[in-house]
Amino acid sequence: MASGVTVNDEVIRVFNDMKVRKSSSQDEVKKRKKAVLFCLSEDRKKIIVEEGKQILVGDIGDSVEDPYACFVKLLPPNDCRYALYDATYETNESKKEDLVFIFWAPENAPLKSKMIYASSKDAIKKKFTGIKHEWQVNGLDDIQDRATLAEKLGGNVVVSLEGKPL
Repeated sequence: MASGVTVNDEVIRVFNDMKVRKSSSQDEVKKRKKAVLFCLSEDRKKIIVEEGKQILVGDIGDSVEDPYACFVKLLPPNDCRYALYDATYETNESKKEDLVFIFWAPENAPLKSKMIYASSKDAIKKKFTGIKHEWQVNGLDDIQDRATLAEKLGGNVVVSLEGKPL
């Protein structure tokens, strides 16, 4: 069931910026988003980029030690969100980067919120063409352990996530 919620153009622009890995200057790389949250607008008619809820590549090492732990802290404990996380991981063969679309629907979010986010998920997913990994998360227990994300990315072949061994 579709909710009739539309996706703001800014959301699509952010996705395209994260997806396209064009060779860019160091300054451009630093401004690239590592993680970003999307929420519903106040009137619940549009999916928008949530203000201030992002991690930039340039923040890593400066104000952000562990981008994954920092990302988990951005998630609201009592409401739903959509998120894009640019995971950097290693297998025995190679280093990889993949975008992960996350649907955050914690157990204690209001039922109405869960329903509208669930019914609007297709609208945002249709705009995110080429996403290989999708993950629905229903609580901090599911997302805090980076091994769970590693499993989504490549099962038992992933040996490290964000430079941290599993």
